[in-house]
Amino acid sequence: MSAPVTDWQRLDPRMLLVYPVTEIVKYIPVLLGTVIVGTTSGNPMWSLIPVALVAAYGVARWFTTSFRIDADHVQLRTGILQRRKLSVPRSRIRSVDVEADLLHRVLGLAVLEIGTGKQTAKGEEFKLDALDTRRIPPLRTELLSHTAEHTEATEDSPPDAESGMEIGHWQPAWVRYAPLSLTGLAIFAPLLGLAAQYGLIGWISRSSVVRQLGDDSATGVALVVVGLTVLSLVLVSLAACAQYLATWFGLRVLDNGATLHLRHGLFTARQITLDLARFRGATLSEPLLLRAARAAQLEMIMTGENPRQKVLPQAPRAAVERTLDELLRTRRRPRASEGAERAPASAAGSVGGSDAVVAWSAGESRSVGELRSVGVSVPLTKTSTPEVPSSDVANILAPQPITGATLGTVPLHQHGPAARRRRYTRALWPIGVAVVVMVVLSVTGTSLPGWAWGVPVVLALVLAALAEDRYRGLGHRVLPGTTGPTWLITRRGSLDRNRDCLEAPGIIGWTVRQTFWQRRAGLATIVAATAAGRKGYLVVDIPIDQAAELIEAVTPGRLGYRH
Repeated sequence: MSAPVTDWQRLDPRMLLVYPVTEIVKYIPVLLGTVIVGTTSGNPMWSLIPVALVAAYGVARWFTTSFRIDADHVQLRTGILQRRKLSVPRSRIRSVDVEADLLHRVLGLAVLEIGTGKQTAKGEEFKLDALDTRRIPPLRTELLSHTAEHTEATEDSPPDAESGMEIGHWQPAWVRYAPLSLTGLAIFAPLLGLAAQYGLIGWISRSSVVRQLGDDSATGVALVVVGLTVLSLVLVSLAACAQYLATWFGLRVLDNGATLHLRHGLFTARQITLDLARFRGATLSEPLLLRAARAAQLEMIMTGENPRQKVLPQAPRAAVERTLDELLRTRRRPRASEGAERAPASAAGSVGGSDAVVAWSAGESRSVGELRSVGVSVPLTKTSTPEVPSSDVANILAPQPITGATLGTVPLHQHGPAARRRRYTRALWPIGVAVVVMVVLSVTGTSLPGWAWGVPVVLALVLAALAEDRYRGLGHRVLPGTTGPTWLITRRGSLDRNRDCLEAPGIIGWTVRQTFWQRRAGLATIVAATAAGRKGYLVVDIPIDQAAELIEAVTPGRLGYRH
């Protein structure tokens, strides 16, 4: 749907109130200095001159900014002393973001930003700051009208971004997961450093409580340390909860078949509209603490978008899988060619991974464990028995779409004892070096306290547990699609674990890498190259003899050549 050529338009006139305020806030340090200088010079009126100049500069921005939307391009002209013109082909538009802070919301305005999938420097963004909120929905629909060709809708106009089925909704109870990430620490640590720079440590050391602690007050010192630790944890948790509420309050995720629309924010409301034709997969982010609480975060893998485009923040694992399931269900469409190619495998009961082709007869009974071991979801009821009747096996093994729950929970193939040894070796070799250094110091006459020998032991136990967890988190799986594309699932990490689920059509190439130590262990790292997300997704420390099999299972006929 092409728009007629239009004349150059200005932003909303109410920005004449916003621009001066934003410019004054931006230059507050300089303006405070001028106020101090004016006050000390005995003529405070001089300090108003810089304020007037900054406000005038903000007003001039409105008169020098204009935009135009024609059938092929969106254009923006800005600049006061140095004029600049940005032009974006409409076919290159990947997303439309809408943001409004408190001042904009009070005035009924919003900032519209166009994303093309290309990283832009600060100040080079295509941003319309700002427009009347009533103009935003039709303008956003017009800018994303080229996405309508990817849907089966029969309407003459493209679907509205804010319409469609709700596949995700924020719940107030999710705030309890906020302290389980490092967000609070990232907020609190700079504030603590700033306070320390302005004398917090000196104030604590000079306090009466610290002065009363002598050498024989070990209990008191321990209590102070525990108290400060607890206080820090409380402050970090509060900071994480505040940031979580400010960012994700009121989140709604809407899918209309052509675009995915996200809306969230407490003080600064933000709306993100993404073209679902660019969807290539999803990542379930599972940091250690979130994993322990059975929670996760959902990120989209999309071409030309943020490499870690978050769809759901910290939320229950079931909610994450449900949202991913709805996203797949509303946009997966079986293609005739794929269905014809996969028909024989489906008839044979091909389910699960690349090695899970099970030629079972429909007249045989199978246990629940056997079916689940190959990735088949068997619903449980109060009358369920360990044995699945032969009459139900054929129905269970019939071609079924891959669901979000399957991508999130299907067991992965582990990488064997060599990969496990590699995890332990990489975790424990620093401890061995430290012990050797301590032994050398003791032999040369350096006296070490008795407790120093216990430190390597404790660290070795902790790192061994971490190595085992890293191995348990290492794995991959190939899910042949019977009513959609084949999926590659890969997982790695412990403290920060990611489960990446990538569509096979989104993979454009493969790289098999081997370091010196991997060659000696018979392992390799496979990199699935894609134009989406992080551009490369790794299957780490897989046995080298399984590399070709995995590549052939995901993308048949693309083994390539070895150089």
